[in-house]
Amino acid sequence: MNRVVCIDASAIVPMLTAEKFTASATSRWKTWMEDDSRIIAPTLLGYEVTSAIYQKAFRAIMNPEDCQAALHLFVEMDIEYIDLPELHLKASILAKQFNRPNTYDAHYLAVADHFSCPLWTADERLFNTVKGKFQWIKWIEEID
Repeated sequence: MNRVVCIDASAIVPMLTAEKFTASATSRWKTWMEDDSRIIAPTLLGYEVTSAIYQKAFRAIMNPEDCQAALHLFVEMDIEYIDLPELHLKASILAKQFNRPNTYDAHYLAVADHFSCPLWTADERLFNTVKGKFQWIKWIEEID
């Protein structure tokens, strides 16, 4: 394995559904797979991806069969889920540090910080909030 990479739901969902960042996210994933990268995320990722895809069916953006197919692809992705109790404490500290109203995004930040690895995101709000202040944050369209 060449490197460790943390990824959030905003960078996964475009790989599974047609979205603005589909090409960038898919290309980045392909590179990581070719490099034999270790892809990690907090266990929260599964809940967030499932919810985001379900919302597309609920809002009739995608048909239910395509959503189920996307979820099948998701569960087959080579992602290592990180569940360390200390991450909850770190997420709380990071959420406060960045003045966030909840700790969801901060859990991804905590994983990246714990493993000293980049966190790749397509969440513009998160990226813009922490860029320049959190050394591990990376934009999905960034060239590395």
